[in-house]
Amino acid sequence: MPELPEVETTVAGLRKVLDGETIRRAEAYRADLRWPMPVDLRQRLTGARITGLSRRAKYGMIHTDREDILIFHLGMSGRWRVDPSELEKHDHFVLETNSGRLVALNDPRRFGSLDITPLSQINAYKPFVGMGPEPLSDDFNANVLREALKGRVAPIKAMLLNQNIVAGLGNIYVCEALHMSGISPTTISTKISKPRLERLVGSIKEVLISAIAAGGSTLRDFAAPDGELGYFAKDWRVYGREGLLCLCGAPVKRRVDSGRSTFYCAKCQR
Repeated sequence: MPELPEVETTVAGLRKVLDGETIRRAEAYRADLRWPMPVDLRQRLTGARITGLSRRAKYGMIHTDREDILIFHLGMSGRWRVDPSELEKHDHFVLETNSGRLVALNDPRRFGSLDITPLSQINAYKPFVGMGPEPLSDDFNANVLREALKGRVAPIKAMLLNQNIVAGLGNIYVCEALHMSGISPTTISTKISKPRLERLVGSIKEVLISAIAAGGSTLRDFAAPDGELGYFAKDWRVYGREGLLCLCGAPVKRRVDSGRSTFYCAKCQR
């Protein structure tokens, strides 16, 4: 599933094509993805000018001068295709601009979503209610994390995947950040000292920044809007490396928690 760096890469790619453009056509080719699409998408988007693009957690947002925001989630296999020569079977939604640019939301598994909400109601948008701070923002630091973890007797990995603790973190980058900071994924979150939390926050930011610079990680169908594949996967320390050697020389191990694979080094991480 595309995580924060992949969504950031997608938004950056769409920004080059759509920012400042006026929408000539907005057309859905099916009524739903994971959830039903708003029936008034065409009416609210046609003729609107795109005033900016942004990201919240794993959601991309396309802002318009009508104070509406088109919100997309890529699900497991979603991606935007830019200026395709022809539409494909799984291109379920298209935006065409007055200058002739076209982007198509392609989602074979249909686990993604597409929604629209007024800017004034963005904080009340259901997936955003109660969501934690962005991990790359100044609002996310060791003090904030420590306060959010207070009273929660649960493994640190599970807490970092909780979107109410911190927004947008997923399995790949949590595994990588925990390894970088030397913290076991099973360590009870309330038992982690302040200095170790500071190291963890720094590792989270470093891993995400590096992954964004590399265009994200290519998993299954993910690709940037221009078709380029992310190459951060070549720098993975532990994720997907079960049985291979950690930097310390010990083998990388794998365990399954709540249906998710956790990769770690029992020697480096305590």
